[in-house]
Amino acid sequence: MAKQARAVQTWRSIVDAAASVFDDYGYERAAISEILRRAKVTKGALYFHFASKEAIAQAIMDEQTSTVEFSQEGSPLQSLVDGGQQFAFALRHNAMARAGTRLSIEGVFLGGPHPWGDWIDATARMLELGQERGEVFPQIDPMVSAKIIVASFTGIQLVSEADTGRADLREQVAEMWRHILPSIAHPGVIAHIKPEGRVDLAAQAREQAEREAREAEEARTAQEAREREREARELREQEAGRTAAVSAADDAKGAGVAAGGLT
Repeated sequence: MAKQARAVQTWRSIVDAAASVFDDYGYERAAISEILRRAKVTKGALYFHFASKEAIAQAIMDEQTSTVEFSQEGSPLQSLVDGGQQFAFALRHNAMARAGTRLSIEGVFLGGPHPWGDWIDATARMLELGQERGEVFPQIDPMVSAKIIVASFTGIQLVSEADTGRADLREQVAEMWRHILPSIAHPGVIAHIKPEGRVDLAAQAREQAEREAREAEEARTAQEAREREREARELREQEAGRTAAVSAADDAKGAGVAAGGLT
């Protein structure tokens, strides 16, 4: 169990460090040596978990989709809007989201993998749920609309990054929804949708940061306990070795005395 926990912690350290490196340098200029330095792991540990730099990049692109949760409760369209705003917020405050997005865009130009299929599928599922609940027009093709929404978001975040370093991204995403919603949803539904999102993202980010800090502290405490146990075990083994050596010396001495008495 302890080995499994250490392996998970090492994997997490590598992925988090790699995300910051890819965010800073992109795929081509990202160096394995820099990932090792930031992760504070050995090359052997890195290659135990990942066969190549490409495998690390794929893990980050898979991870970025976990930064958004689409609630199945309430309004599917509002959940979709909230998810987009969650990711917009993450692109400013989360290296994993930024790295995954940068890798996705670079992957297209370099002929590599990208996770937009996952985003499109998730968006299409929410639009289908919206149709089931009477929010989305029945004549809308969820997959076609999902592709338009994901493509629009991708382009908007790129322009926002160039213009303001994504400082205005959430406002721009809200404008995107104000343009898209009339083409897919009933007017009565749109009146109740908040394009800016209904979640206090800053509070949510603080809660996540606090939760991650607690988990990191628990992992550190567990690691220290394992280290103390290892040191105690080594001391016991050393003491047992010294005791055995003294006992052997006494036995040898006793044997020598006995042999001298016989002579």
